[in-house]
Amino acid sequence: MQPFTVKAIEIIARIPEGKVMTYGQIAAHAGSPRGARQVARLLHSMSRKHGLPWHRVVNAQGKIVVQDEESRFAQLHSLQEEGVEVAQDGIVDLNRYRYDPSH
Repeated sequence: MQPFTVKAIEIIARIPEGKVMTYGQIAAHAGSPRGARQVARLLHSMSRKHGLPWHRVVNAQGKIVVQDEESRFAQLHSLQEEGVEVAQDGIVDLNRYRYDPSH
């Protein structure tokens, strides 16, 4: 595994319940500020294998962007179960729920 992949997996695994991170934020903390798409691919291919809390990752606007309707509902439901409020348009308030691993 590439060092970026290892670091990104570690970061995602540490997102606490009730918090979210963005794809770009994870990429930046893993050492590749422009690697948001790599994070998306990594979540798609490795979440199950590594038991990653994929549902805690949203886009830069705080929006749930999973295309598959069933997975989208699962993400919404999982976030709500953890106490994260998701607006009608699928947006999470990043000022309130964003996790910063550097703190």
